[in-house]
Amino acid sequence: MKIIAVANQKGGIGKTTTSLALAAGLKRKKKKVLLIDLDPQANATDIYRAEIEGVGTAYDLLVDGDTDCIQNMDAGDIIAGDPNLKDASKLLDGVSAAYKLKKGLASIAPNYDFIIIDTPPALSVLLTNALTAADTVIIPLTSDRFGLHGLVQLNDTIKDIKEFTNPGLTVAGLLLVKYRASTTLAKAVDESLPEYAALLGTKIFDTKIRESIDARKAQAAQAGLYSFAPYCTTARDYDSFIDELLKEEN
Repeated sequence: MKIIAVANQKGGIGKTTTSLALAAGLKRKKKKVLLIDLDPQANATDIYRAEIEGVGTAYDLLVDGDTDCIQNMDAGDIIAGDPNLKDASKLLDGVSAAYKLKKGLASIAPNYDFIIIDTPPALSVLLTNALTAADTVIIPLTSDRFGLHGLVQLNDTIKDIKEFTNPGLTVAGLLLVKYRASTTLAKAVDESLPEYAALLGTKIFDTKIRESIDARKAQAAQAGLYSFAPYCTTARDYDSFIDELLKEEN
């Protein structure tokens, strides 16, 4: 069993798309997968068409320790996001605050091959919980200057997590998303990436995720990428990425 956090504190970087594709792609490979939506915006929850009202959510798991919060949807198993998560920093304090998710998953994790955690675009107690519970973190980023912003700060956070709450945490790699190889800017970012990978003690995944119209249409239709357009460029790239990830597992 492996717990994977998908993290980058910059918004619009493709975390949720990557989390959704990773969960769906692993499910297609007959793996037992649970997706956890830790983002108060709950976009992954929306795509899964999961409930928020009147059911247990990630908020209940973190704040109340309620493990009866898994919804079995057509897209897969999910612990739904919740707008109330935005208040988590006010409710989770003390020395045990960072361990709430890890503690909650202790009885849940053995039922799955992979748990994927979609994190919010902020350095917060939610991200701290995700990284404390995770075995490894995947960092998606775009081929532009803004995509690189914050990696140094994220590295500092990961270093703190490894020192204080999760010494076994690893960074699986940097994943380029919304990729357009033909642009001059993309080439310039590509040249600088090895420096950032070295800073984080990790690598750059060989697979690069290209953007496609079908992927944007899938989001607009509140549909999963593989159910809406399984053969589009973006879906094929995520398939290759998952193969690359699983190859390293073996």
